[in-house]
Amino acid sequence: MRPFALPLLALLSITAPLRAQEPRSLDLMVDDVGLSIGDSRRTVGLRLNFRDRAMEEVIGVNATIWLPYEANGNVTGVALGIPVTGARRIDGIGAGLFGVGAEKSFRGLAIAGAGAGAGEDFEGLAVAGLGVGGGGDLHGIVVGGLGAGFGGDVVGSAVGGLGMGAGGDLTGLGVGGLGVGVGGDLTGIAIGGIGAGVGGELRGIGVGGIGIGAGGDATGLLLGGIGVGAGGDMTGITIGGVGVAAGGNLTGLQIGGVGVGAGGELRGISIGGIGIGAPRIEGIAIAPAIGGGEFSGIAAAPVYLRIQDGTMRGLNISAYNDVRGTQRGLAIGIFNYARELDGLQIGILNYARNKPAGTRLLPIANYARVR
Repeated sequence: MRPFALPLLALLSITAPLRAQEPRSLDLMVDDVGLSIGDSRRTVGLRLNFRDRAMEEVIGVNATIWLPYEANGNVTGVALGIPVTGARRIDGIGAGLFGVGAEKSFRGLAIAGAGAGAGEDFEGLAVAGLGVGGGGDLHGIVVGGLGAGFGGDVVGSAVGGLGMGAGGDLTGLGVGGLGVGVGGDLTGIAIGGIGAGVGGELRGIGVGGIGIGAGGDATGLLLGGIGVGAGGDMTGITIGGVGVAAGGNLTGLQIGGVGVGAGGELRGISIGGIGIGAPRIEGIAIAPAIGGGEFSGIAAAPVYLRIQDGTMRGLNISAYNDVRGTQRGLAIGIFNYARELDGLQIGILNYARNKPAGTRLLPIANYARVR
């Protein structure tokens, strides 16, 4: 028994039975229940120690000054650190002036002035001045002054002052002052001050101050200060300060400050500051220049419309309607060209290559019917 504990022992022995379970602790307990001062193995009640080495289990309150030499004990109740504390597993409340850590899992409430972390999974609520992290999954809500990151899946909400990251899927809310990164799929909301990136599919809302991108499909509302992109299909409302692009199909409302493009089909309403392009376009497209292989709907291109080796079906309005395929419907412009006209052209000059010589180029209007 340590000399500093003798005066306290004398005082406590007046009111309660005393039993020393461990050579390195002063215990006022009955069947492990009561008060323990030192590095006792098991305590149900209140345990006070400088730095844990032998602790195996505490049910109640474990108050320490520093992180354990070996995190081989479990705390069920309250782990209190001035300035830091830790254990193998913590179930309950962990609070430290500087930090709280669990080598394995943490379940409950963690509050730390600097950082809070778990080697594996974290379940519950954590708030830390600098950051919160875990090597496994998060189920709950975490807020880190600088960052929040987990190696596995995140189910709930994670907020980092600078950044937030998940190595697996994110289901819920992810907010990063600079950026948000998700290695897997995102289902929910991701907001990054500079950008947000998702390695898999994105379903929900994505906002990036500069841009947002998904390696797979993206469905929902996507807003990027400069651009929005997806490696697969993109469906919903997408707005990019410079551009919107999808490697697959793009469906819904798309607005690009400079342009909108898709590697597959473009369906819905598309608005581009300079241009719009896709192999196939269906719906309404508005941009100074529009290009595609197939178009069905309404195209408004004040400067230039180009259809290459395909069919224009519907209404196209442009200064120069250049249909190097089949024009079916109505074309209105200054100069209208169609390799094959099956409809009506209205403009200053109208050319239909499939009409007989002498009637191919006509002013005001040109009409042809393909049977």
